[in-house]
Amino acid sequence: MVEKITFSATINGQNVGPMDVPQDLMMVELLQEYLNLTGTRLSCGQGACNACRIIVDDPVKGTYTVAACVTGVTWLNGKTVRTIEGIAGEDGEGAPLPSAIQQAFLEHFSFQCSYCTPGFVNSATVLVEHLQRAPIAADQVEEVVLAALDPHICRCTGYVRYYQAVKEVILNTPGLTHDNPASKERPA
Repeated sequence: MVEKITFSATINGQNVGPMDVPQDLMMVELLQEYLNLTGTRLSCGQGACNACRIIVDDPVKGTYTVAACVTGVTWLNGKTVRTIEGIAGEDGEGAPLPSAIQQAFLEHFSFQCSYCTPGFVNSATVLVEHLQRAPIAADQVEEVVLAALDPHICRCTGYVRYYQAVKEVILNTPGLTHDNPASKERPA
């Protein structure tokens, strides 16, 4: 007999549940098979490739990503979660409006097959949100983008374009970087 739990969460701003699901169900399965949210991609099934990264908004721990393929619904029960379907905003008439990260990925042609894109979008989104609270020096952007995106695997070698797009968003969004005092010229 399969043990079940009663699962409830806020996913992409919508209350989900309560619903009875298998206790050992992985989050990617819940999203795809129970909620028809198919944007989160199952690839390696081991949490190594990061294509399935989803965002957890935790009032205590902050905002972070988890691999949905190895994160059970039990662990996310009662949490607030965002998937790739919840990243875009809306224009004044209710039509989808890409986030700054999504728009930059489009403009840079960052992906080929796009299988890994949801994970890249979610990790880059969390990075930008962290920088809104704690800006960095402009000369640290490349290092921070590399640290945030380096764990992701892209089989089509889209890395450079992903990195360029995220770096551009950070450098062109007011408030995400600040001047590095060491790089300022001293008055004569």
